[in-house]
Amino acid sequence: MNAFNKPSKVAVIGGGIFGVSTAVHLARLGIATVLINDGPLANGASGRSLAWLNSARKRSDAYHRLRLAGIDRYRTLAARYPDASWLRFDGGLTWDPDDTSNEIAEVFGYERDLGYHAQWLAPEKIAGATPGVDARAVTPQGAIFNPGEGWVDLPSLIDTLAREFRSLGGEIVTEAGRATVDIESGRARGIVMADGRRRAADAVLLAAGGEVPAIVAEAGQHIGDATPVALLVRTKPIRHRLKAVLNTPRVAIRPTPNGGFALDSAWSEEEVSIKPDGSYDVRQSTLDGLLREASNVLEGNPSLEMEDYGVGPKPIPGDGEPVFGELPSIPRYFVAFSHSGATLGLIAGELLADEIATGHRHPLLAGFRPGRFSPSQR
Repeated sequence: MNAFNKPSKVAVIGGGIFGVSTAVHLARLGIATVLINDGPLANGASGRSLAWLNSARKRSDAYHRLRLAGIDRYRTLAARYPDASWLRFDGGLTWDPDDTSNEIAEVFGYERDLGYHAQWLAPEKIAGATPGVDARAVTPQGAIFNPGEGWVDLPSLIDTLAREFRSLGGEIVTEAGRATVDIESGRARGIVMADGRRRAADAVLLAAGGEVPAIVAEAGQHIGDATPVALLVRTKPIRHRLKAVLNTPRVAIRPTPNGGFALDSAWSEEEVSIKPDGSYDVRQSTLDGLLREASNVLEGNPSLEMEDYGVGPKPIPGDGEPVFGELPSIPRYFVAFSHSGATLGLIAGELLADEIATGHRHPLLAGFRPGRFSPSQR
């Protein structure tokens, strides 16, 4: 593709943050765009994401730069919606276990050297930086407070973007079942919906979360897949002072727009099993355990009640790095597949839309191309 064959119509598969963000950016560029989703918008990973906006701890330089650009776009959005209850920048606080795996000192030095705003706090100093934490739960090595971090409620953001998309003439088709990419003469020509109907398009973006590797495989392409099952518990509203996102050894917590908390952890995800029919078995003891662990780190150790929970695949590429861009063997077939959906949602949509519209390969995405999984690269 080049600047002289700008597509007149693009189809997007996936109603999560990557799909909706790219769709609205395409519409802003004046390209007729249709977005297809298997169910309602935000019914997949975006609806059960902790959605912590950060570039904390250690990661590759390229990934860090992309995440910083992602946070920057949320800052711009926050200026546009200053009173939004679904987007906040009240910082993030993290601490490690009290054992040999504790890396707080090392991580603080790493973040400081990058210029990533970080404060290393002893437990008794945390209340002066961010309220709502039970200092007794913090390990002796202390915690890192990153004042520039925040959180977003992705379903609320997706709804906001979808309304703009429709106002720009975009078309959204929900409850369409599992769609695939229509390939003819070696290039993407549109999509095929579950009922067999075809929608023609000059380019296609596949942003179907955990389904991306399987759908790509149907076209003979390979994307490494390490997708696990994720569990997110949401509590009923409660009066509490916590504003920051907490990332602790036993639970991660962020506030929600209605005054509750969203909770997840690695150990709780490991306790979810898949039944023979493909549904998920979530034990009550796991849900109760998450609520208990959250109470233990919150000031006053409040009694938390579950409002609901979400469970399902958490998209993670095989090497842990994002996958963005055009498949090397199938022109005009683009993919978006990454764990960092919240942090990267806006910037990925912006850059992918630009690549689809102009053919310009953005340097920020250079290290995240799907071609790295091809046999020659592997």
